[in-house]
Amino acid sequence: MKTYITMRKIVILTLTFSFLACSKNDDKADGYGNFEATEITVSAEANGQINYLNVEEGSVLEANTTVGLIDTTQLYFSKQQLKASINTVTSKSANILSQKSILQQQLNTTTIEQKRIQNMFAENAATQRQVDEINGRVKVLLEQMKSIGTQNAPIANETKSIEVQIEKINDQIEKSKIINPVQGTVLAKYAEAKEITAFGKPIYQIADLSEMTLRVYLSETQLPQIKIGQKVTVKIDGKKEMKSYNGTISWIAAQAEFTPKTIQTKEERVNLVYAVKVKVKNDGSLKIGMPAEVWIP
Repeated sequence: MKTYITMRKIVILTLTFSFLACSKNDDKADGYGNFEATEITVSAEANGQINYLNVEEGSVLEANTTVGLIDTTQLYFSKQQLKASINTVTSKSANILSQKSILQQQLNTTTIEQKRIQNMFAENAATQRQVDEINGRVKVLLEQMKSIGTQNAPIANETKSIEVQIEKINDQIEKSKIINPVQGTVLAKYAEAKEITAFGKPIYQIADLSEMTLRVYLSETQLPQIKIGQKVTVKIDGKKEMKSYNGTISWIAAQAEFTPKTIQTKEERVNLVYAVKVKVKNDGSLKIGMPAEVWIP
C-alpha cells in the first residue's frame, strides 16, 4: 500500500513538472526589443547671441511655436540702410519720369499741330516745308522720350536689386526666430540664453513621445505569422506583473541581419533575424530605451 501511494505521488509530481515546463515555454514572448522615438535636433539658422530661449528638458512644446530668438540688431541696421538707398534711387527715377511727362505733354500738343498742318496741306493752305518741320518735331520728341525710358531702365533694375537684398534680410530675420518644428518633449538642451551661437549649431533635441516605436527582431520562421498593420500585444515590466499595451506592426525589414548582442543569448546570435517596428500609444510610462516584449496572437 505504501509503495502504491509513493509511486502515485511520483507520477503526479512528474506530470505537474511537465505541465509547468510546458506552460513556462508557452509563456515565452515572441520577440524582445527596446523602445525608440524619432529624435529631432533643432539647430540655429543664424549667427549671433541668443536673446531668449524658452526651452527646458522634459517640457512639452507645441509645433510651430517660437521658443527663442537670435539677435537681429545688425540685420535691422542693414535693412534700414537698404531702405534709404532705395529711397534715393526712387527719387532719381521720379525726376526722370517727370521729364518724360513734360515731353509727353509737348508731344500731345505737337501731334495736334501736326494733324492741323496736314489737313491744311491737303487743302493747299500749307506748304511742304511746314509739314516736314512739324513731322521733324514729332520725331525729335519721340526720340527724346525713348532716351528718357532708356535712362530709367538701369534705375528700375537697381531698385529691384535693392528690393531683393531687403527680402534676403527679411528671410534672415525670420530665420533668427527659433521655431519648434514638432509637438513633443524636450530630451536635451544644448544652449542657454545670452550664449553666442552659429549657423547649424544644435540648440535642443525634441521627440514626439505620444506614440513610441518598439524595434524587435523576429526569426525567419515567425515572419509568416505577421504582416504590416497587424495588432500585437506589447508588455513591459511592472512592480507585480507585466503591463500590457496594444501595438500595431508598422514596418518589417526586407533583409535579414545577425541578431543584435543586446537582444539574444550568445548561442542565438549566429541566427539571422528580421527587424520589425511596432507602434504603441504611450500613456506616459514608456521611455526611450526601455525593454519590452512582443506577443503575436
